[in-house]
Amino acid sequence: MKSITQGEKLGLIRDSERLSKRQLTDLIGMNYSTYVGYELGRTKMTLESAIKLFGHPRFQKYQDWFMYDRVDPSRGQVAPALAHSGQEATTSQHSDQKTG
Repeated sequence: MKSITQGEKLGLIRDSERLSKRQLTDLIGMNYSTYVGYELGRTKMTLESAIKLFGHPRFQKYQDWFMYDRVDPSRGQVAPALAHSGQEATTSQHSDQKTG
């Protein structure tokens, strides 16, 4: 499996949460330009920035995947592609009603 960059991982996390770069940085209290540099691969994320991101309840579930390329759904640790599957995704019953 091809390893992806830190910046690509940040983009996947942000996309999975359906946030713009500005929304993410406002949410976690990070400088916008600093974050963009991380996502574009210009600079490596600092420990302080990682703590801001993964310390936020919305992003804690991606910590193991981001740092170690591993997931453990039983502990709530998922990859972005899996973030919107599972129990939370089943919010309504399927209906055979036709629309349109």
